[in-house]
Amino acid sequence: MKGLVVYDTTHGNTKAVAEALSEVLRESGIDVDTVHVKDAGKPNPKEYGFLVLGSPTRFGTMSFAVKRFLGKVKADAWADRSFAAFDTENPENLEKNQGSAGEKIAAQLAERGLRQAMPVLKALVLDMKGPLVEGELERVKEYGRDLAGKFKE
Repeated sequence: MKGLVVYDTTHGNTKAVAEALSEVLRESGIDVDTVHVKDAGKPNPKEYGFLVLGSPTRFGTMSFAVKRFLGKVKADAWADRSFAAFDTENPENLEKNQGSAGEKIAAQLAERGLRQAMPVLKALVLDMKGPLVEGELERVKEYGRDLAGKFKE
């Protein structure tokens, strides 16, 4: 099985999360392509058994580039494949429940008939620019190990 990890990043934090997830998936024996959303083009669903998509949370939603990418994920081609969604956001946003890029990504992928493998991963960053909160990368890797198990089921 091969998967596709697509991310957008503003200050490098979401990229770090995508790379950590990809690393753990590979260590678990799963082949993945990891690409920045602007380099993703129109992915061929015949090449991939699952999709992992992430974005920074900006103003309570995903980046415009991720929204545009979602337009390329066609329901008839991607239906019944597994997915996971993630975002980066600051703890204040999470506490105030002001919207989450990951939750909105998950909702749109589910609407297209993809199956959500795990709850949305919300990686916490300090302030707007980061860095990631201490210990977040280890939490991301643990999520990745659990996700690998789900993708192998």
